[in-house]
Amino acid sequence: MQSHLALLLCALALTGAAQAQTVVLSGILGGKALLVVDGGPPRSVAVGQSHQGVKVIGIQAGQAMVEIGGARQTLRLGEGPVSAPSAQSETGDQRRIVLHAGSNGHFRALGQINGRAVTFLVDTGASVVSVSAAEADRIGLNYRAGQPVQMQTANGSTTGWLVKLHSVRLGSMDIFDVDAIVSAAPMPYVLLGNSYLTRFQMTRTNDQLVLERRY
Repeated sequence: MQSHLALLLCALALTGAAQAQTVVLSGILGGKALLVVDGGPPRSVAVGQSHQGVKVIGIQAGQAMVEIGGARQTLRLGEGPVSAPSAQSETGDQRRIVLHAGSNGHFRALGQINGRAVTFLVDTGASVVSVSAAEADRIGLNYRAGQPVQMQTANGSTTGWLVKLHSVRLGSMDIFDVDAIVSAAPMPYVLLGNSYLTRFQMTRTNDQLVLERRY
């Protein structure tokens, strides 16, 4: 009986852990972000402090940078709930990943680069995986040893670096030796471009995107 109870409690714990945590920025009070986590009461959280696993990294006009499960997210006033669900590998099929679109229609998911947690945003218009210099510094990516390139942005020309990522992980699947570019331009997500996506056959049905590995 005790063993059955222990198994039940374990299953319940795993179910709770699998649920995506949602966060809303409902206001900014001086140097504090007013956060609503999982529909709970608003809580003012200062930079460097955490509330229910959500750490506030920085605050600026109308938005706050937070860290959830080791991955950074940008919250903006007036936007709906933000969550970072992990990509799912279907049971018994380690070559298939299922992503679900958020309320804005974009596909985001927690993953890893070289074993470090990041938040990906699927971008089929990007030729390679794109990482901001700030995010690359955070995950310990030695991008300055890569090949310097000139990039055109809305604010003019800037320097970027072409690098080779040892591993990119979504769900339980690792893809190795993925081309990427590191840019000085700030980005709230790591853009998951075609240097990763072309390793898969992609099928979209409504708000679901299925990636099936080619090779």
